[in-house]
Amino acid sequence: MSTARVLAVDDYQATLESLTVLLEANDYLVSTADNGPAGLKKLNEEEFDIVLLDVKMPGMDGFEVIERLKRDKPELPVIIMSAHDSANTAIRAAAMGAFDFLEKPVDTDRLLITLRNGLEKGRLVRENKKLKGQVEGTYDIIGVSKPIQQIRELIYRVAKTEARVLITGENGTGKELVARAIHRHSSRNSAPLVEINCAAIPQELIESELFGHEKGSFTGATGQRLGKFEQAQSGTLFMDEIGDMSPSAQAKVLRALQNNTIQRVGGAESISVDVRVIAATNKNLREEIDAGQFREDLYHRLNVIPIHVPPLRERREDIPILLRHFMKDLSARYQSPVKEFDPAALDLLQNQDWKGNVRELQNMAERLMIMSRGEIISEGDVMMFVSPASKKELPGSDLFDRYDNFQAFKDQIEKQFIERKLEKFGWNISKTAEALDIQRSHLYNKIEKYGIRRVDGDAT
Repeated sequence: MSTARVLAVDDYQATLESLTVLLEANDYLVSTADNGPAGLKKLNEEEFDIVLLDVKMPGMDGFEVIERLKRDKPELPVIIMSAHDSANTAIRAAAMGAFDFLEKPVDTDRLLITLRNGLEKGRLVRENKKLKGQVEGTYDIIGVSKPIQQIRELIYRVAKTEARVLITGENGTGKELVARAIHRHSSRNSAPLVEINCAAIPQELIESELFGHEKGSFTGATGQRLGKFEQAQSGTLFMDEIGDMSPSAQAKVLRALQNNTIQRVGGAESISVDVRVIAATNKNLREEIDAGQFREDLYHRLNVIPIHVPPLRERREDIPILLRHFMKDLSARYQSPVKEFDPAALDLLQNQDWKGNVRELQNMAERLMIMSRGEIISEGDVMMFVSPASKKELPGSDLFDRYDNFQAFKDQIEKQFIERKLEKFGWNISKTAEALDIQRSHLYNKIEKYGIRRVDGDAT
């Protein structure tokens, strides 16, 4: 069994030092943080097996930290430590989902026993989650970028309601993961989550898929069949690519949402349904409405809570975290060691456009896992599989042959270098200038000199 990783969060440095000495002597890997936000940052950036958390800390106290943790990492065991008002603190900690409470000064033997028990519970929870994830075929929503953090927060708030949700975003961004997360955190999570891809089903069959049919209602209907609405009774119906639905099916879905009733194809009976509908599309439904391809009244029924999932190129800081997550999952699947990335390989991957978004990145991770020979994935490994269409222009023989004089060559290299850094820092001029070790005004002059323009917005 691998050594357990412990994060200790306490504003008292002496406590952190004594915990580190004790736990490392008992073969634990220990990281520390001296305040709540620093602890949460470490938890976003690294994987831990258990958390030791002080209650009384300036700014964000332990209860605020555990509230955030139980929302974002509900399976992670947390042991609360406090020397203040121990009875009330223990009751409140238990109510918020803490594994146990330890009174300060902490008894060494009890701490080690509690840690072992907490780790065992965490292992069982993770195994159950893994089994459930294999059945559902899902991944968690991974990332530390501001858009992903906002989406996680919105999911948590919306899931507890019955509001309909419309999820938008490009193909491969993970819209279905958002839908599954909403269902998983909702009061309907004991009932089914039923999914239908409206673009993958022939239009002549979409109504039968959604509403079911009676025996003999059309050629090939050899028996009665329940549709997705009835299959999702008391649960959630996720309608993916709803922008591809036929006008006839749109009208019937609208009626179902208005009346909470459906009619099977070929049937006359109105059937009551209790279903929460979550829809998703990669299309701009406003444009589809203007073109007469989508009903505006249905749009307003679905778009109670809009959630937009940004493309990967707009949250490049999530790419290293996603890659490590995929590698960890792949190593378990293939029963092989987890492969790491050298910095140059990671930088190259982080600067691709990923038009297929997270799905394309996941495919790349699997390709590199299988085809790279060493335990460290190098820049050369990545270069073998980055398609020419998606490569950033890098210095090479074709670039050498393109320019007749040295100054033109240097200017082109400098332009590409600045473009790469601007993209890496999301066109934040201050951060880019700091990374390049030049003044902001100097960077602005370079941008103007080379005619560098941001496609999706202005520099900040």
